Amino acid sequence: MNDRTPAWWDLLDDQAAAVARMINQVLQKPLHELGPEQARALVNSAPSAEPITPLDHVEQLTVPTRAGAIAARLYRADGTPPESAAPALVYLHGGGFVLGTLDGADELCRSIAAGSGWTVVSLDYRLAPENPYPAALEDCIDAYAWLTRTAPALGIDPDRIAIGGDSAGGNLAAALCLHRRDDGSDVPVSQVLAYPAVGATFDAPSWSEFADAPLLSAADARWFWEQYAGPEHQADDHLAAPLRAESLHGLPPALILTAEVDPIRDDAEAYAARLQGDGVPVSLIRYPGVFHGFFTEIGVFAQAKQAIDEVCLHLREIARAELT
Repeated sequence: MNDRTPAWWDLLDDQAAAVARMINQVLQKPLHELGPEQARALVNSAPSAEPITPLDHVEQLTVPTRAGAIAARLYRADGTPPESAAPALVYLHGGGFVLGTLDGADELCRSIAAGSGWTVVSLDYRLAPENPYPAALEDCIDAYAWLTRTAPALGIDPDRIAIGGDSAGGNLAAALCLHRRDDGSDVPVSQVLAYPAVGATFDAPSWSEFADAPLLSAADARWFWEQYAGPEHQADDHLAAPLRAESLHGLPPALILTAEVDPIRDDAEAYAARLQGDGVPVSLIRYPGVFHGFFTEIGVFAQAKQAIDEVCLHLREIARAELT
């Protein structure tokens, strides 16, 4: 290690270190210096010609919202009878509220559907800065409500719908649960949050310890937040920054996954502690040796497979509990 090698580098396993070197070669500038369009061109995933996890039923949907229709994609586990009422996970992709597509979450959604037996509905919510807060959240709120109303026509059990997401998608998933609780609506049966971006103060130790971590630096995260939340930053709005909620009582059981080398790590783990303190059942798993973004990289990180297995186990347990 030389003087310019960050202290966290030795925490990465060999696989993660190799991916980090590759990212540094592809991204000649940090994401916050590229701007939205160039960052999207470099980072957003193209559709896969040969998915790792083939499914017989993948359906494109158009979902109405207060601002117009958004696209969605439905993944049904093989062997699920069309007339059955399967449990469903609504999935919200990551990307700092600025990046991300249905294609980027495609393999993840396939893997979860195949491994859990749940139907997965992935939403293509509006992105910032073109559509700042609360546009993305409103899309998710409206789409979730639409799904609960139309669930039987889609072969989904309206009483067994969970919400999940990674990074910015984890923020939106947590905020949706808070909104439905505050609104007096039925909350999802569970929330599955992968390194959720739930805070907006950037002062936990991990923000300094991993300030220049691979893929997502502290400066990148601040820039993403500013694109989403606008000049006022919305730091005190708990639907923008769920960690700011006065109470998390009454929220659904949670599975929270974090990466060891990630500036977001401490905020996500603090959210898990807050949930537990307010009486919400929580499972928190930190994955060593990896950095932000590992969860969606199927076939790249061994920890991605481990995390998906945990998600599938969690969903199967939730499904069994809801039936008893």
